[in-house]
Amino acid sequence: MALTHHVPGMVLTELEFHVPLDHADPDGERIAVFAREVAAPDGRDRPYLVYLQGGPGQEAPRPTVAPTAPGWLGRALPEYRVLLLDQRGTGLSTPVGTLPGMSPRQQAAHLARFRADAIVQDAEWIRADLDVDRWSLLGQSFGGFCALHYLSVAPEALREVYFTGGLPPVGRHPDEVYAATYRVMRERNARYYRRYPGDRARVRSLTERLDAGEVVLPDGDRLTARRFRQLGHLLGTGDGAERLHHLLERDPSSAAFQHDVAAAMPFSGRNPLYAVVHESSYADGHATRWSAERTLPAGYAADTTLFTGEHVYPWMFEDYRELAPLREAADLLAEHEWPRLYDPDRLRDCDVPCAAAIYADDAYVDRAFSEETAALIPTMRPWLTNEYEHNGLRADGARILDRLIALARGHA
Repeated sequence: MALTHHVPGMVLTELEFHVPLDHADPDGERIAVFAREVAAPDGRDRPYLVYLQGGPGQEAPRPTVAPTAPGWLGRALPEYRVLLLDQRGTGLSTPVGTLPGMSPRQQAAHLARFRADAIVQDAEWIRADLDVDRWSLLGQSFGGFCALHYLSVAPEALREVYFTGGLPPVGRHPDEVYAATYRVMRERNARYYRRYPGDRARVRSLTERLDAGEVVLPDGDRLTARRFRQLGHLLGTGDGAERLHHLLERDPSSAAFQHDVAAAMPFSGRNPLYAVVHESSYADGHATRWSAERTLPAGYAADTTLFTGEHVYPWMFEDYRELAPLREAADLLAEHEWPRLYDPDRLRDCDVPCAAAIYADDAYVDRAFSEETAALIPTMRPWLTNEYEHNGLRADGARILDRLIALARGHA
């Protein structure tokens, strides 16, 4: 039974759907997928805009008022009802956890059902349940990967599709993707140390302390140097350099430093999907075989002051105790030959209006590959901009969505 709340300027309806864990076995095990419908008080009959969140493994944003957040909701609600989807395994949907009681092979088989293709199958199940003819999509980052798969398998279900920092490469090997991201991260490191030149010595000194095992996080994990380097993921957001610098100002022995580092870490047991299936997001018909680890440039191994970005490594399942129960499953998934996510022929025949914000300096989704994908789709209107980083939708969502709507409709 749907539960509805009336808050200033919005009507929020909580929905739960029970979908097959494996859509190839519709009579088998079911999992819950949670969604929240957000509508203006006079807009509960407007067409749907489905928001597909970044990740993988992240829940949808929680709407708030005064001011309305996320900010793009204010632009969306005059024209749409918004469906905020907690993708399978996230938020209030059935959690994944560490799958106790399963063998590593069973864990891997279970986790293989949490990729973009399964998320789109869930969305189609929900669309049928709601008796919706067609709806529109807004895909942020990994949500854009889901949206492109949607265009490949069920374009007839879509009215318009908007991408923000989320046009993935089509047919490219994951090694090509990660080689490109390391090139961007080298530049981000150089930019960071030009802004804060004193931080390089701080990082060197801190690395020595981490190698000696001196810093322990609140959950009892020892903060290793290689784990600390993952804070480079902050350098892909608009305010990330400042956040990283302010963290480095703190005394590494202090509880404040340890709590802040733990909070800033991109991977954790709270969200195991982000670590376990992240590389599969780029596996368009390939096995990943720990691509980020294999393509790590020699210079990164030699220079301990270089931060890494959104890269997943096998050692994480040792250094993060919460991920350790999934270590063998992660190894099995790294060897898994993933089916293709995108159909270039169907994309070339696409007649769904599309628009994409491509961030020129995106540290997570390579600009050149995004432009290559945009060129495949005849109805795509790309907007290449250096005004924003990867988190542009969070930083200035109303303006970005407004521009994308105008582009898709031929008004810009």
